Amino acid sequence: MTSIKDALVSLWNAPDDARMIQQGESWFEWGTVRRLAERLDMELDSLGCGAGSRVAVVLGNRMESVAALLAILGKGRTIVTLNPMQPTARVAADMTGAAPRAVLAAAEMWSELEFLAAADAAGISGLAVDGESVARANSPVAAAPEPDRTVGEAVGVEIFTSGTTGPPKRIPLTWRQLEAALTAVHSHTGAAGPADRVPLTGSVGLILLPIVHIGGLWGVLQCLAEARPFVLLPRFTVAGWTAAVKEHRPKVTGLPPAAMRAVLDADVPREDLSSLRAVTAGTTVVSPTLADEFTARYGIPVLVMYGATEFSGAVAGWTKPLHAQWWQQKRGSIGKPFPGVRMRITDEDGMELPFGRTGRLEVHSRQAGAGTSHWVRTSDIGHIDDDGFVFVDGRADDAIIRGGFKIQPETVAHALREHPAVLDATVFGREDTRLGRVPIAVIEPAEGFDVIDEAELKAFCRDRLTAYEIPVRVFTVSRLPRGVSMKVDRRRLLELVAEIEIPISAVKEATPENSTPS
Repeated sequence: MTSIKDALVSLWNAPDDARMIQQGESWFEWGTVRRLAERLDMELDSLGCGAGSRVAVVLGNRMESVAALLAILGKGRTIVTLNPMQPTARVAADMTGAAPRAVLAAAEMWSELEFLAAADAAGISGLAVDGESVARANSPVAAAPEPDRTVGEAVGVEIFTSGTTGPPKRIPLTWRQLEAALTAVHSHTGAAGPADRVPLTGSVGLILLPIVHIGGLWGVLQCLAEARPFVLLPRFTVAGWTAAVKEHRPKVTGLPPAAMRAVLDADVPREDLSSLRAVTAGTTVVSPTLADEFTARYGIPVLVMYGATEFSGAVAGWTKPLHAQWWQQKRGSIGKPFPGVRMRITDEDGMELPFGRTGRLEVHSRQAGAGTSHWVRTSDIGHIDDDGFVFVDGRADDAIIRGGFKIQPETVAHALREHPAVLDATVFGREDTRLGRVPIAVIEPAEGFDVIDEAELKAFCRDRLTAYEIPVRVFTVSRLPRGVSMKVDRRRLLELVAEIEIPISAVKEATPENSTPS
């Protein structure tokens, strides 16, 4: 099978007028993407960014990001992803913390003085990239040092992700991991296609997730490796996704649980999705009830997948034959390990547990950073049944998975504590029918403050958190309940929140619509 590197090189055999990336009703042809990739490659060379250099990209869902991927990965450089959904201060901090040799971003990002100053101070050269325009964005006094490339495996991607118990961290994905992940996907789905297919022909891919996260990034890499044209949605909308499915009539496409719920709530006509033979879902835990509702409405089986950034994508999942034979007996399972992947359940001491016992899920795969010589312990609690189906029963950490995005409660609480009227804050996840779980914050006011306006606190968070991290509710209590260890008593906390919400609900029920309570 063709490697990802070889596949990227073979793209240069495509005709310039071949349609490559669709955004809205417009297509970017290969010639446009190629010229930009070549210009970026030339500029990076002039900045001293040769093979092995680490180049950061503020990676939004736009054509320029795809060209950057080709210029960086196609020439053996390492791409360091930066999240454009974050406030500028956090993007700048991630950039300086990663210490790349150069960074690519839209001119709009370079107009933010905080971002520009951070790059200059760290000696990071910048390129402003918009359409086919590429310009030097800054003039750092001293260039950032080249990394030591003599030790360890070659890294293709450094992607920011949430850690299991702490703040976001950078995960290096080696070329071995990327190639192993592509092989696993093709072995699982058989979707590689014929080796002699003309580049940028065949079925059109559909990328609806942010490509700064592993799900979206992997979708683009797979399309590039298979030389397929694809639709790149700037963000998911039911209308945009449905229009793409109607136009290109794919047989299989991805659909995260939150998006699946949105499609159901929008009551998309069954005939609009008539081409689909299956949808895959795997950014977060998929409720079997949601999957069954979607299948009942549209006659389309939901194939649950399981993966993580550390594994460079999915490592387990369902196939259509498995679904047809086993779903009714195994609903709620994440499926079976992909070919070449092994999974086991262990106790807290690392001892393997028998079938049916619940414990920590561990994975053994070439897709892991340590390779096949190590078992990787995940943050998931689960069990494996006698037939080899894997079930995820919960998480071992406090992370909140909101619509597929991981939120660390302490990150949100820390942002709230920066408000001068907040003495302390705590955050927990609440079940949500559409998004899985959402963050709820409870704050203890500083001396001299009684109640702080909830809208004010949410607005305060917008400059410090990504949109999905902002809590959906912020409650004020006179004092956070604590146990003898001085940790917040979660059980009492939930009781306090319930006591606050009950009177609110009673007022709403007693007040006629469009009237003001006296």
